Amino acid sequence: MISQDEFSEEWMDGVGEDGGNGWFPPRKKRTSLGEYSQLSLGDSSDTSEPSALDTAQLLPLMETKLYKRRWLMLFIFSAFATSNALMWLQYAIISNIFLRFYSIGTLAIDWLSMLFLLTYIPLFLPVTWVLNNRGVREVVVVAAAFNCIGAWIKTGTANPNMFAMTFFGQFVCSVGTIYMGIPSRLASLWFGEQEVSTACSIAVLGTQLGIAIGFLLPPILVPNVDDVEELAYHIRIMFYISAGVATFIFILVVIVFQEKPEIPPTQAQAQARNIPPGDYSYMASISNLLRNKPFMLLVVSYGLNVGSFYSISTLLNRMIIEHYPGEELNAGRIGLTIVVAGMAGSLICGIWLDRTKTYKQTTLAVYLFSLIGMLVYTFTLNLGHLWVVFVTAGALGFFMTGYLPLGFEFAVELTYPESEGTSSGLLNCSAQIFGIIFTISQGKIIDRWGTFAGNIFLCIFLLIGTVLTGLIKSDLRRQKANLQNTEVQSMSPTGSVSSVQDYEATARKAHWQRQYCQKSTISLKPKHTPAKKATADPDRAVSPPEVLKEKKF
Repeated sequence: MISQDEFSEEWMDGVGEDGGNGWFPPRKKRTSLGEYSQLSLGDSSDTSEPSALDTAQLLPLMETKLYKRRWLMLFIFSAFATSNALMWLQYAIISNIFLRFYSIGTLAIDWLSMLFLLTYIPLFLPVTWVLNNRGVREVVVVAAAFNCIGAWIKTGTANPNMFAMTFFGQFVCSVGTIYMGIPSRLASLWFGEQEVSTACSIAVLGTQLGIAIGFLLPPILVPNVDDVEELAYHIRIMFYISAGVATFIFILVVIVFQEKPEIPPTQAQAQARNIPPGDYSYMASISNLLRNKPFMLLVVSYGLNVGSFYSISTLLNRMIIEHYPGEELNAGRIGLTIVVAGMAGSLICGIWLDRTKTYKQTTLAVYLFSLIGMLVYTFTLNLGHLWVVFVTAGALGFFMTGYLPLGFEFAVELTYPESEGTSSGLLNCSAQIFGIIFTISQGKIIDRWGTFAGNIFLCIFLLIGTVLTGLIKSDLRRQKANLQNTEVQSMSPTGSVSSVQDYEATARKAHWQRQYCQKSTISLKPKHTPAKKATADPDRAVSPPEVLKEKKF
């Protein structure tokens, strides 16, 4: 049996061989972000997966900084999202008026809204590539430009014979939806780890605010009058207001909006900036996401929830008018109530996530209450009391619309260090597909069997989504990375090179101790010939001399 002193010297002689860096053995070249360390967090029970300190190269602490202008960037982005979302529901919330003005069917009016869902799907992959390779600013500038151009096209379509042109203008505006994968990306680029979920919620609030204005203003600006000329005048005024706002925001984006701060806000972002472009493969990143089972469960459940919201928003006017004829204005107010309550829900959920980091629990709870809210709304819609509809619609909106930023942030946690834009884009793509399916299907059901059957149809899929959310394995990788960096800071408060080297030594020792704890016994082969030098081999869990001394070999 080899003596402990002799083994100690031989063990130390072997450390650093073949590694080149004195600590770790060589690794194969990474070809995508997804091949970086697979971190284990949350309710995962798989202890065989290596932790970040075991599998990731230890990096020195980098300078981070929060800029005050991050709030300005967030405000400009939210303002643009508001303008684009306003275009989405200009027609749907007063669909009965446009049906008569353009002499068209209900499906044609529904497609003026569904265009915003359909256009995003084929643009998702190229836009995500641009977002990852060219940056946030270029995507936002292009989106704002299309939104502005489409708004001006629609100003010339306030004529009963111009439906084809107004459809084209709406299509051009719908290209502006390419921004929808940006909120979580923008929050990560500009905001610290203790405010990133709140920032993402505020970015999503821009879209919700636009939807709220889209519910509120069209019924006010375009009254249900019989005279076609007067009706055309009111429609033209609404289109010019939208175009003016879109133009102002486009100019603001071009002049003021910036890509990212000079110094990153978090250690995770600092490390992401140091990944060489050659080490990132866009298609490999997509492939990694599609193989991530928890994330794919979230993609489907997110699509079911948000797709239901899109369907309700598009068909709300038809639902209300069926039970409360002549209440176009109140239909818009009910839509406003849904979205304003959802804005409050989004903000509260974002703050809650920043404080507790309980991503799965919060997401599951909000999803479950969305289902309950939908059931209550369904069974109270036909009671004949509008105030009841306002209350139930507000409760539904608080949870269903409040779910939007939760999905984005949970996705980032499950897929780190993959690009936030890619994961958010897949979520949005799922939501658009389900939104189109649900809108067409629920519309047909309402036409044949009424609103009650149409709403029950959505309740069934919300129940499925709730079950899928409960099956998601909570693997919070971004939190693991930030926790690792917090430990680095506590061990190396100065961030100096010597301090980082000290931390690496401490982490190396901790690595061996974790390996030892996973094995109850350590066996050594008897040596009858001159001892051969032992080498540090993490995969075989050879213990360092400090651990061997404690076992008194």
